[in-house]
Amino acid sequence: MTQDRFTGVGLGLRRPHLELVARMGDHGVPFWETCPENVIGDGGRQHRLASAILDRDPVLTHGLTISVGGFDAWDEDYLRDLGTFLIRTETPWHSEHLCFTSVDANCLHELLPLPFTREAVRHTITRAKDLQARLPVPLLLENITYYAELGAAEMDEANFITAVLEGADVGWLLDVNNVYVNALNFGFDPKEWLSRMPLDRVAQLHIAGHRKFGGLTVDTHGAEVIDPVIDLMQWTLARLGRPVPLLLERDNHIPDFDILLAERLRLQQAYDTAMATMEVRHG
Repeated sequence: MTQDRFTGVGLGLRRPHLELVARMGDHGVPFWETCPENVIGDGGRQHRLASAILDRDPVLTHGLTISVGGFDAWDEDYLRDLGTFLIRTETPWHSEHLCFTSVDANCLHELLPLPFTREAVRHTITRAKDLQARLPVPLLLENITYYAELGAAEMDEANFITAVLEGADVGWLLDVNNVYVNALNFGFDPKEWLSRMPLDRVAQLHIAGHRKFGGLTVDTHGAEVIDPVIDLMQWTLARLGRPVPLLLERDNHIPDFDILLAERLRLQQAYDTAMATMEVRHG
């Protein structure tokens, strides 16, 4: 399976839909994204259904618990099983979050921001390089949402992400909604922010819904994607000048599958419009 097969708008493979998806022939979803932690070492009927889908359809993998920016030693058993899983699914890359998720071997079940400091850059580059050396496929790191800076910053988020990506020589999973949410919370222009970034490193996009709680906007993955985020996605694709896979994330308030398919189709139409505009511009 080649990277070129991954275009268009995919969906996350979620448990409420496993029975239906496993039975469906032509569901119209070009690829699935799955979290290996939800499949590796699991068992029972849900595991068998997920495995059947992952063996049948194109798959991208996206990790939740590897604390790339943390200090805990790697879980060698998990990394061994992860490597086997990545080879089995034939994913062209594996993505993790640019953050830390554990302290003293305790998983915090949160994606927590790293301090925007030169030392954090050096530390995270070393960790990312070491993790990449242990994986059988290229590593992507994803930008996260954050709601407070961790200590006194020596640079802004854009410079921090760029320094880590370039220093570790890894790819970027660009979450468009995360950029939009951070822009609302911290008062910057998302397009100007993206114009400063190494877009040549982008291999995949994420898009999702969010919710406002008073003056704070939170990345909930629990609502439909709003038009300004779709517009930012299309603008980003135009700046990339090439098709990359776009993943619709829906992890909370998961709707029936037909409703999710309808939203996927809406995003696919927006994606196709951006691709057509790009072809006209470069044709």
